[in-house]
Amino acid sequence: MVFPVLEEMRIRSLGVIDDAVVELSPGFTAVTGETGAGKTMVVTSLGLLLGGRADAGLVRIGARNAVVEGRISVPEDAPAALRAQEAGAELDDGALLISRTVSAEGRSRAHLGGRSVPVGLLSELADELVAVHGQTDQQGLLKLSRQRQALDRYAGDAVAVPLAKYTEAYKRLRAVSAELEEITTRARERAQEADMLRFGLEEIAAVEPRAGEDVELAEEAERLGHAEALASAAAAAHAALAGNPEDPEGVDAGTLVAGAQRALEAVRAHDPALAALTDRIGEIGILLRDVAGELAGYADDLDADPLRLAAVEERRAALTGLTRKYGEDIAAVLAWAEKSAARLTELDGDDERIEELTAERDALRAELGGLAQTLSQARAEAAERFAAAVTEELASLAMPHARVSFDIRQTEDPDGVEVNGRTVAYGPSGVDEVELLLAPHPGAPARPIAKGASGGELSRVMLAVEVVFAGTDPVPTYLFDEVDAGVGGKAAVEIGRRLARLAKTAQVIVVTHLPQVAAFADRQLLVEKTDDGSVTRSGVKVLDGEDRIRELSRMLAGQEDSETARAHAEELLATARADL
Repeated sequence: MVFPVLEEMRIRSLGVIDDAVVELSPGFTAVTGETGAGKTMVVTSLGLLLGGRADAGLVRIGARNAVVEGRISVPEDAPAALRAQEAGAELDDGALLISRTVSAEGRSRAHLGGRSVPVGLLSELADELVAVHGQTDQQGLLKLSRQRQALDRYAGDAVAVPLAKYTEAYKRLRAVSAELEEITTRARERAQEADMLRFGLEEIAAVEPRAGEDVELAEEAERLGHAEALASAAAAAHAALAGNPEDPEGVDAGTLVAGAQRALEAVRAHDPALAALTDRIGEIGILLRDVAGELAGYADDLDADPLRLAAVEERRAALTGLTRKYGEDIAAVLAWAEKSAARLTELDGDDERIEELTAERDALRAELGGLAQTLSQARAEAAERFAAAVTEELASLAMPHARVSFDIRQTEDPDGVEVNGRTVAYGPSGVDEVELLLAPHPGAPARPIAKGASGGELSRVMLAVEVVFAGTDPVPTYLFDEVDAGVGGKAAVEIGRRLARLAKTAQVIVVTHLPQVAAFADRQLLVEKTDDGSVTRSGVKVLDGEDRIRELSRMLAGQEDSETARAHAEELLATARADL
């Protein structure tokens, strides 16, 4: 089977590394070097490539930015390749090029296949490409939540399917319980809100406003308030247009226009242009008579009744009382009334809603209890298989008598859900507290690994767990940083041997200080500083032949030229090659 392989990384201005290229084996690569030489920067660099958090403190002092570039050979139909291509990335001769830049100010940029992408996309790809494990991950395994997550991951769909249903029901129960809590605890506030709404709706209903009524009344009030002036002006305008019966000698516009029309009528036949003007003057006369008639009607119809004006002002005052409280105009008042009536219906239905929610909550609790029981059973079954598999792996890691088991328990809680006749506490992941137990030797009680495992034992348990995962949920590349911490002697040899076997089906990269582990690697990289304390391109090199024996000798005895150490180094390499 062809799987993605991290071929190389180029690291520039990151920590102690000035500019270095790390060439990796598709099998087992061991990264070694003196303490402080920059081995951990290899892990940090890969973390940045995979969307890890950027930190300005990683940038080499004096540099503007740190840059990490990686080349991963990946089949075109691999999920990581397909996801990258969806984002617009292009493959370079069957390889995916990833770049991450971190500025001295802490800003970060990511590129994938020649295209700028969000850093979050690199994190997505990380789940498909690499599993990174360091001492912090070992400490994480001490947390109960991480132990439960490990068990759930191993169980696969047997847990994932009921857990998905449980999570959905749990979220709905939380929402229902929150709404029920809100209604019951805020009963007084809601009652006060209902009274306020009811009072406002009654006040509006008593006035019975119509849409647009405030505008109509404002116009009428303006007209009634100036009735005398309007009537006088209309009469004067009418007299100017049609004449005043009380002043027969007076001259009006209608008479003048009629005289002009008569003067032209006598000669219009002699010139078409003058005939047209005569017709236009006739139209003016007709228009003047129409306007004069309308002015007379306007004056006659004008209502100057002070009682009507008082009634209009009284009505306007009532409408103003509503707009002061419920909206800027009557249209807004009516909109408030419609919205408030719906809200009042909701508030008045609280008792009915409480009954509905209580019934739904009880039903969801019962459903959740059933799903939790199914989930617990699936975990218990998976725990037996998982513990047996990890125990078997520990036997190959120089812990032949160690036994791993799981303690799956629930906590009584009167406010919990009923499972197997007990009312127990529940959470977003079920009702189970999952704890990994270790009995390191026969006769020893099984104790939580946080209390019963030494540093070396914890490293091996972590490796055993990851190896078991490799058989059920594999990833193409495994990176272990100091996974052999606290281990030595035969146990170190067994760790090296097990990592070499894992490398037959995946790429394995190990940062190690143990020669017993490094000897089993297909490729050994040495990270060393120059005289000025930096790591340059020549400071990360592939060790072969004599160089590798010298480095293993240094790791064994601190003396590259010790004949005893050299003999031991050669023996380690021979043993590793024979085992492979």
